[in-house]
Amino acid sequence: MPVTATKDTSTLPQTLQRCLIALDQKKAESLRLIDVGEVSSITDYLLIATGTSNPHLKALGKVVEEELDKLGQEAQVTGSGDQSGWVVIDAFDFMVHIFTGETREFFNLEGLWRDGESIDIEGYLT
Repeated sequence: MPVTATKDTSTLPQTLQRCLIALDQKKAESLRLIDVGEVSSITDYLLIATGTSNPHLKALGKVVEEELDKLGQEAQVTGSGDQSGWVVIDAFDFMVHIFTGETREFFNLEGLWRDGESIDIEGYLT
């Protein structure tokens, strides 16, 4: 991945910031935000998180859906995490991928999108 950047919070969509905070508050692990806008025609950002179990995946997916709904943001949800260990929420400007640890390691989205810009999320979680 290119050098990690610290971005002004005004540059991230508010919906993305709120989803990031919601995932953190629900104890999502290994949160990672990648700006893929320059290398993808599909979306601008990938928000990747790990859940500790299938029920945790469901809870994390639900909190993201609820946050998007509160903000009036439409989204497409794929997978419940039950069998696949992977929930995808496509909010169009950004996509949220919530995995079990094993599934995240297997699909290695961070490696696939290594040409994207990794964003330091600490400033967004306060």
